[in-house]
Amino acid sequence: MVTSTELLAYLPSPPQGVWHVGPLALRAYALCIIVGIVVAIVWGDRRWVARGGEKGTVLDIAVWAVPFGLIGGRLYHVLTDWPTYFGEGGSPVDALKIWQGGLGIWGAVALGAVGAWIGCRRRGIPLPAFGDALAPAIILAQAIGRLGNWFNQELYGRETTVPWGLEIYERTDAAGRVDTLNGVSNGVVQQVVHPTFLYELVWNLLIVVLLVLVDRQFKIGHGRLFALYVAGYCAGRFWIELMRSDHASEILGIRVNSFTSALVFLAAVAYFVLAKKGREDPAELQSHAKGTAPAHIGDAPATTERADVEPSEAKGEQK
Repeated sequence: MVTSTELLAYLPSPPQGVWHVGPLALRAYALCIIVGIVVAIVWGDRRWVARGGEKGTVLDIAVWAVPFGLIGGRLYHVLTDWPTYFGEGGSPVDALKIWQGGLGIWGAVALGAVGAWIGCRRRGIPLPAFGDALAPAIILAQAIGRLGNWFNQELYGRETTVPWGLEIYERTDAAGRVDTLNGVSNGVVQQVVHPTFLYELVWNLLIVVLLVLVDRQFKIGHGRLFALYVAGYCAGRFWIELMRSDHASEILGIRVNSFTSALVFLAAVAYFVLAKKGREDPAELQSHAKGTAPAHIGDAPATTERADVEPSEAKGEQK
């Protein structure tokens, strides 16, 4: 091992990822995920309203989508790294310790979509349109979440000498024992690696910009913007995954995440090409949940809540 003074001015890792306030452990990984979720809900709701939906809808549906997404993300991680938890020397209980890191984005999106479908069905709104409104916000949340991997010193790439290489420190607890997750840096640099978390973070931000520009220019809908988000993310994740050096399960000599990226990319592109063109009429995005009280006779109809708009009356967005 070498000390940081013997190295070039590489990017540093945070000295720790956990702060203890009495019995409470504040984990940067969890905080990054929470911040990402909040940002996605706030921005996603604004986008939903701008497309013709009702304010507050995203938060209502997030109550279903977020828990499903977290469970799905953890399940994907555990299933694709099964030996770590259930193999020889593994600890099955650790599979439940989500705060230690380990969320698979494809599992999170897949099961999160199930939760969103339940929420959308209860509100009587189309899931594809909801996905289009949330797409840029979701991948922005992913970018914010990647900062958690930086604090945890995980999911980095192979050793390198590039100027933007990332220093990985040895972390120890109060007794001087090595504790990578909960410990504090002792100043010893173990290795300098490719900051793949940063590569993915930057890639995600580029996809955010792309989605916003495409949506503004072409006004696409019916789930096609969400498909573009999925395809764009998978394209970047495929090559970033090839740079990682951490242990991973493989299929035919290919890392599972790269394999998944390729398959999901093809499915997303196929959906983008085959899905209905144009964008949903704003009236379709209003909530029509069962049990909604009917308007009283004589009340003036609210134009923003009409579900019976004839095609001839709604031309603005159908281009």
